[in-house]
Amino acid sequence: MNKRENLLAALRRQNPERVPFSFSLCPALEETFIKETGCVGGDYMDYFDMPFRYVNILRSEHPADYAKYYVNLPSNAVIDEWGVAEVPGGAYSHFSKMLHPMERFTEVRQVEEFPLPDILADYRWTGFAENIRTVKENGLAAVFGTIQIFEPAWYLRGMDNLLVDMMTDEDMARACFDRLVRVKVEMCRRIAAAGVDVIIYGDDVGTQKAMMMNPALWRKWIKPVTQAVIQAAKDVNPDVLCYYHSDGVINDIIPDLIEIGVDILNPVQPECMDPAEVKRLYGDKLSFWGTIGTQTTMPFGSPRDVEETVAERIKTVGCGGGLVIAPTHLLEPEVPWENIMALVRAVEKYGKYGR
Repeated sequence: MNKRENLLAALRRQNPERVPFSFSLCPALEETFIKETGCVGGDYMDYFDMPFRYVNILRSEHPADYAKYYVNLPSNAVIDEWGVAEVPGGAYSHFSKMLHPMERFTEVRQVEEFPLPDILADYRWTGFAENIRTVKENGLAAVFGTIQIFEPAWYLRGMDNLLVDMMTDEDMARACFDRLVRVKVEMCRRIAAAGVDVIIYGDDVGTQKAMMMNPALWRKWIKPVTQAVIQAAKDVNPDVLCYYHSDGVINDIIPDLIEIGVDILNPVQPECMDPAEVKRLYGDKLSFWGTIGTQTTMPFGSPRDVEETVAERIKTVGCGGGLVIAPTHLLEPEVPWENIMALVRAVEKYGKYGR
């Protein structure tokens, strides 16, 4: 098997040869990677021989002017193509404060008139299918991320506002979701038609202790729109794998996610969910990508702790396939380089399936 074939076999629980792994590094750890490996200008996904590559469409050439939707916008704010502003802050460059262009809206008309990016313009999809073919020809899986509905809705509206809308102003909530769904459904059709292997979907709806909303509210608002974007892709290509990300405790909705077509659950955060129990309950229907804690094991464990945790996850969650070992989120600067190398070595040591 090449790396793509092995990854897809693992994700489909079809007798892979070995457990795949992945991780993502923050900018500070990317600098550490260069220092430790001497791979100046290199790609750590290449260096560590990860079995997939991300693919994306082109940037917009005609961004809308969103500055008018803000009052006293800081001079160092950066506005993305959806109109969401971020102000750099904190000790590290990837931390920022988010500002919301629809925060002061009071009428549905304002939501409907708000300009969305030209993400469906044909020029932005130039070369997309060709890039996917190149990735596959190199023996790697092509992964697109990320399709979201709830998160961009609250990025635009503000989380407090959107949650209140969902309970007290259904017309406003529906307007926010509907505008995004129309765009994202068409995106998913195009992504699937281009031949991508995995589509990442994801809307964080869990906290460390429970879901951030009543599961009934999630089922009323977020489940239908998530189902729509997943179904749009599977209608075009039934073989495309749908990966769903939410941090925190989401046990209550795992059966719902299976029902609407999710194939892969990420990250199965071990600080608040039991990966072995989730595997026992749902391992015949779901595969899992993650399970190694970024709040505990990776930053604060020893290399031996990392090795033992990886070995335990492979034994319990990886039995029969269905596991990609990965930290549960971006690795932050506190993670020692030795722990990253311990993860890589542990997968090599324990990750071969018997034949």
